[in-house]
Amino acid sequence: MRKNIQYHTAALEGLDIFYREAGEPGSPVVLLLHGFPTSSHMYRQLIPALADRYHVIAPDYPGFGYSSAPDHDKFEYSFDRFSQIIEQLLEQLNITKFFVYLMDYGAPVGFRIAARHPERIQGLIIQNGNAYDEGLKDFWDPIKAYWKDRSNPDKREALRWLTSFQATQWQYTHGVKDSTLISPDTYTLDQSLLDRPGNQEIQLDMFLDYGTNPPLYPAWQQYFREAQPPTLILWGKGDEIFPESGAHPYLNDLPNAEIHIFEDAGHFALESHGSELIAYIRQFLNQNK
Repeated sequence: MRKNIQYHTAALEGLDIFYREAGEPGSPVVLLLHGFPTSSHMYRQLIPALADRYHVIAPDYPGFGYSSAPDHDKFEYSFDRFSQIIEQLLEQLNITKFFVYLMDYGAPVGFRIAARHPERIQGLIIQNGNAYDEGLKDFWDPIKAYWKDRSNPDKREALRWLTSFQATQWQYTHGVKDSTLISPDTYTLDQSLLDRPGNQEIQLDMFLDYGTNPPLYPAWQQYFREAQPPTLILWGKGDEIFPESGAHPYLNDLPNAEIHIFEDAGHFALESHGSELIAYIRQFLNQNK
């Protein structure tokens, strides 16, 4: 039984796509899709906790983690492209059916895949990942301003602070009652990768492309209603980026979904409340595999 995490790189479209893998091939597959500004590193504790019963795959998107990060002028950084590359990785690994964990950016990547291939989705685990207009509150106002005026360099520059150390640390600690539960390794590693030459421009391109997601919300909600995938919703209540108001609308389309709100957790609930989340995740997977 392969509980130890293995570290691989797949060649896809001239890119090296890094991914972490554990568990036995042939076991039910759990795909872990990370958010901003992190990488598959955010799942370093969850992967071995699931590997006794599941085949776990956690990739890094282009421009994130240890995957290739070509210049933003030479590669289209978009959620569409990310979803296509993740599909290609799954095909290369001969994975045709899987559970998917969707966090932050992982939601628009994973929901694109799910809407295209509902038959492949064994279940959804949604952790602070948005699919409803109710989930885009005040935090998003300057980003929405950039969507509306994409040619204005001032609108782009107004978002650059989101790639700073202060913003990265804030994403991990804001809304967390006990900040001593947050390892400084998390935001320190993330920031070291954000600080690579050219990476800020990649992230600013992604902030712009996030504007392609809200127009797809109706299609994703239709997928929820029609496919009714087994769904577990886990949400850090202190998250200001994707507030709790974005969690509850899922129940309108997925009335059988299981939902848990963590009062003392923030955006990266897995960091501060990992043992609680893992217990719910294992129970959900065991019931639906």
